[in-house]
Amino acid sequence: MKRDIPAWIAPVAAILVLQTATSFLSRIIPIVSPSLIQEFGWNKGWVGYLAAINTAGSLFILLLGSGLIHRIGSIRSVQWGALAGAISMALFLSPAVALAALASFVIGLGYGVSSPAGSDILQRFSPPSIRNLVFSIKQAGVPLGGVIAGLAIPLLAQWAGWRAALLVSALLVFGMTAPTWRLGRKADQPAGAALPWRTALSLRNATILIHSLRAGYDTGKLAAVSGLLSSTQSCWFTFTVAYLVDRLGFSLGVAGLVFAAMQAAGVAGRIAFGWLADRIGSARLILSLAAVGSAATTALLALSTPAWPLWALLPLAVAAGGTAAGWNGVLIAEMARRAPAERVSETAAGSTLFAYLANTVAPAVFAAYVAATGRYDAAFMAAAACSLVALGVLARIRPY
Repeated sequence: MKRDIPAWIAPVAAILVLQTATSFLSRIIPIVSPSLIQEFGWNKGWVGYLAAINTAGSLFILLLGSGLIHRIGSIRSVQWGALAGAISMALFLSPAVALAALASFVIGLGYGVSSPAGSDILQRFSPPSIRNLVFSIKQAGVPLGGVIAGLAIPLLAQWAGWRAALLVSALLVFGMTAPTWRLGRKADQPAGAALPWRTALSLRNATILIHSLRAGYDTGKLAAVSGLLSSTQSCWFTFTVAYLVDRLGFSLGVAGLVFAAMQAAGVAGRIAFGWLADRIGSARLILSLAAVGSAATTALLALSTPAWPLWALLPLAVAAGGTAAGWNGVLIAEMARRAPAERVSETAAGSTLFAYLANTVAPAVFAAYVAATGRYDAAFMAAAACSLVALGVLARIRPY
């Protein structure tokens, strides 16, 4: 006897695919930037500048674009964001650095819209009994996109050149988006179409995010936790390879392997934490465990020396991937659960805004400190302290 596929499977699968596609596009920028700099003679600092501009695009859409998501529809807005990012890859072919900056900004728009729009879809369609797991599976698309980009782009660039790698990447995103297209009409709420276009992108939307965080049940504190845990996570993602090469003496290839293992563990960690949160019925406890693991692994990395063998550092990176990068889905699901029913996407956007701000500020402060003192150990210890502060904030959040 043929069993019917549950109605929530299709929208959840679509959001996972689209999240992976937008994450994949964002991870391409730091990978291809060195090739652009070498060929076009740009300043080496543009690797960091393009990454910052990419984050600025995400912040822009989070601050001002909540009305745009309602106007277009949640799934449709992520689809258009992914397609716009894929098309903008053509701008990297020009030696004009302004066009590369524009492409980075557009890709950031698509990545930024995926979190609030995805939260709206998953909150409406996912069964309450497995909601943490479903949100975590969706968030696993972030490191999954990074794994795909990290493995595929260098190989394609080495085999056929970076231009061909960009073309294949754009085609891949089109191929990932196309199967989800028809679902947009069925899953998106039509009520948003009544919103006037003049309010779709508005400064008023920024105030809505703050009001939504205040209206939820301790969602403001959860947003603070998001920012604190993101600070630690971003330092792992940004500086692990540089630290392994510059301070511990590993080759770039070995450092890349450690980084890839950390990203892969992030996929598994997010799904495992989501499953466990549903089983025990306490997102706060899972987030507290993640905060402890995040602080411990980061502190251990700060204590590492060139005498540490690879067999000690690789499990440490895997543990960090599972904890320092494994909490996102559970936190976003809890934000959606505690948010006002009519403001799920805005509340999720507010939480993500805190995370993106942390992803911008924490690496900048970390880099400035290392440049001034040459000490990675104290910088990583400060990153570990952020997770401990998050643990303190979680202790003050009331059960719901």
